[in-house]
Parts: sequence; structure tokens; C-alpha cells
Amino acid sequence: MDRKFLTIMRNEPVTHDTRFMELAGDCREITKPGQFLNIRLDGCFLRRPISIYDWTEDRVSILYKVVGKGTRQMADMHPGENLDVLLPLGNGFRTDLHGRKPVLIGGGIGMPPMYGVAKALRRDFPDLPVQVILGFNTAEDILPTEAFRKLDIEPVITTADGSAGMKGFVTDALEQTEQDYVFACGPEPMLRAVWPLAEDGQFSFEERMGCGFGACMGCSCRTKYGTKRICKDGPVLMREEIIW
Repeated sequence: MDRKFLTIMRNEPVTHDTRFMELAGDCREITKPGQFLNIRLDGCFLRRPISIYDWTEDRVSILYKVVGKGTRQMADMHPGENLDVLLPLGNGFRTDLHGRKPVLIGGGIGMPPMYGVAKALRRDFPDLPVQVILGFNTAEDILPTEAFRKLDIEPVITTADGSAGMKGFVTDALEQTEQDYVFACGPEPMLRAVWPLAEDGQFSFEERMGCGFGACMGCSCRTKYGTKRICKDGPVLMREEIIW
């Protein structure tokens, strides 16, 4: 983990409440999908943790939902401005563990890490049959999926109201999908519903964080193997260690 000052290259809306931001700078320390940035914003006591969507050695991109003071401030920023960022944080997904028929599941803004997992699996295991299920509330909430198609993956889309794709939740699609390993990121109710349907897998949890790197213990959770910190020991936990 290191502190960087990254320059905004792009900051564009992709849905009615979600934006895409690309940052330029030294990003060589990012190594795994599922890691995140912690962004300092003027007037905000705590940094804002945002999942990494994609990265290279000198670029990192994020998708973020505008929901409060910090993300509204981010939405008003322009190319050329700098951000004070801690990166990379979190343990990320282990893509060397993937089963024979992995399914990647993203709920809402939990979709960005799933693209990182898909990209890593395609690169390292090109013959692996990767499937992706993405869940949203309505059609207007659907995040761009063209990046998956460039990997030759056609995501299954679900919407709670049936306004696009399959009506229902990601679990409805998962029950109709042959799989032996799940990568999942999204709100806790979604993860809790996916867990009993998964034979094995990894789950990325969202949590309010104080420091973002394990010092404050504010995001601690109980697991079968003792107390872990979502920011440092997570956000990715193995299926077998999760206690609901």
C-alpha cells in the first residue's frame, strides 16, 4: 500500500447515478482484481473506498455510484485535477482458485471487480468456460457490459423489476447455471443468498472503513478462523470461512 497523487483523465456518467473515472499515475503495485483505492476528499473525515475496475502500470479506472457527500464531490471533478489516493488496499481475489466451471456474480456496483476477475481468468486460463451474472434493480441501473463482450463473455443480466434481462435476482439465474465455483461481489443480502447455492468460491464484502489498511479495527468481522479485518484481510473471504 502506498500514497499516490493521481491525475484525473476522465470522469464521465455511465448511468443516471454512476460514473466512470480514469486516473493516471504509478499503479504498478496493483496486482489482483478485487483490490480497492481509498480516496481522500476535502471536507470528508474518512477516505472513500472504491473498488478497482481496471488497471495498467500507469492507469487505474473505477466505477462509482454517487450516493453521498464524498462521491458527489468526486462527480464534480474535472480532468487535470489530482486525487490523494492510497493504493492498492485489500487482499483481492485469488484467480488461481477457480474450479472447472466458474461463475462470476456482481450485484449493482459490485460489478467492477468481476470484470477484473474475468480479465485475469481469460488471460491465465483461456480455455476455462467463464460465465457472468450481473444483477440490478432496474434497466436504468445497468452498468456498461461491453468490456465483458470484448472478452468473449456475454453476461446474464437480471433486474428486480423485469425491465431488462431476466426478471428476478442473481440467485434466480444462478439456480439455472451449471457451476462449481463462484466469485461474488455485491451487497451483503445478495452474498448471503448466493452462499448456499455455491459449492465453493470467494465473496467480496462491502463495509464501512475507518482507515482502510487494518489499523483501526473498525471493520472487523468474525470468521471460522478468527477475527478478520474486511479492509486488510478482506474484502475477499473464502466461502468456507464465512459466518453469517
